[in-house]
Amino acid sequence: MKNNDNNNREQQHNNNNIGLIDSRFNQTLINVQGLLKGRSIPGKILSSQRVDLPDISTLYSPTYNRSLSYNAAGTSDHTSEAGEDEVHSTSKPIGSSNENKLKIITSPVENSSELYLKSSVGGRATDSARVMKFTKVLSETMVILEKLRELAWSGVPDYMRPTVWRLLLGYAPPNSDRREGVLKRKRLEYLECVSQCYDIPDTERSDDEISMLRQIAVDCPRTVPDVSFFQQQLVQKSLERILYTWAIRHPASGYVQGINDLVTPFLVVFLSEHLEGSIDNWSMSDLSSDTISSIEADCYWCLSKLLDGMQDHYTFAQPGIQRLVFKLKELVRRIDEPVSSHMEQQGLEFLQFAFRWFNCLLIREVPFNLVTRLWDTYLAEGDPLPDFLVYIFASFLLTWSDKIQKLDFQELVMFLQHLPTENWSDQELEMVLSRAFMWHSMFNNSPSHLST
Repeated sequence: MKNNDNNNREQQHNNNNIGLIDSRFNQTLINVQGLLKGRSIPGKILSSQRVDLPDISTLYSPTYNRSLSYNAAGTSDHTSEAGEDEVHSTSKPIGSSNENKLKIITSPVENSSELYLKSSVGGRATDSARVMKFTKVLSETMVILEKLRELAWSGVPDYMRPTVWRLLLGYAPPNSDRREGVLKRKRLEYLECVSQCYDIPDTERSDDEISMLRQIAVDCPRTVPDVSFFQQQLVQKSLERILYTWAIRHPASGYVQGINDLVTPFLVVFLSEHLEGSIDNWSMSDLSSDTISSIEADCYWCLSKLLDGMQDHYTFAQPGIQRLVFKLKELVRRIDEPVSSHMEQQGLEFLQFAFRWFNCLLIREVPFNLVTRLWDTYLAEGDPLPDFLVYIFASFLLTWSDKIQKLDFQELVMFLQHLPTENWSDQELEMVLSRAFMWHSMFNNSPSHLST
């Protein structure tokens, strides 16, 4: 009799544990679905941090809200509460009974975006509230970068983006009293670098430097070829100066093809402070040489700050990228085993398509008008960005989970080299980011699935 009681209690305990895991998984799913309806996503989740369970009284604090998009995100106390449950579910492994449920999340974006569309009008009503939050943070004498990161992760208003990016990258100091002086000094320093490295005759360059400059001159016209603005001679000359100067100042890597793409978001954002309207109507010739020099300097220093956090991505053999491609393969296997198995059966290696994703940070894979929004999240992540890229790229790939499983090797190669994103808008990108956020919350504290 006693043994029966013990068995019953053990069975009840196991059922409770399964119920708790299911409940947490369902809360995670509800959180993402709520996000698509314009609700909030829990805030302050950085890849290097573990969030401890807060006191229940804090669950409704705005500190725990991070809306996914400043364009179309509302707030919901209920979602904040669910989000906290989601985060803490990562402290324990996800049970095997839930692995099949992950397939729900890997369905194509089109299946879920209708929820987003139904409430997008209501979500936009909160734009002014988000702008006010940014204004409050930026107006402080000492900007609190953690607060700025929480806001920026969800998207930055266009006209605030130049200031926010400079701060997030550590190029501009958070102390507003020092900011103007620091930027002036760094811009003059860039001009000095250009005069020493770029504005010299070829007779003063080594053979390797001449070869590198020629390669940059070949790559600049190929940069973002579908945006006419980048075909302007003045634009290409600015890119060439920035890239060559950066390469000379960073001899460990030098110039690597793909870095040219990484300059373009910075160039567009910092030009937006001086040129109005659509990028299709911009002309660099409308700007003075001093203004162009300042813009180039900001691009140069921000590129340097970005790449400081991923130096081994561009050194010999690019080991950092190879390591992340391996982690991406392992994460996809954990999330969507049928896709992983099909790609393996077809003999498709992740390096064949994902290397370019990591090398160019998806700039060549999504419409250029969405790149700055994507980079808001990149820069808000800060130093942990490389690891979070694995989750973003897994989410991006599994957008086409069903399609991928129907293709043979040759079709897979062609499909993944030319993904159908040309008609994407903010909502598809937000879905990719929401899934990445959720998977990161679920798996990041259980890193055995990403072991190398």
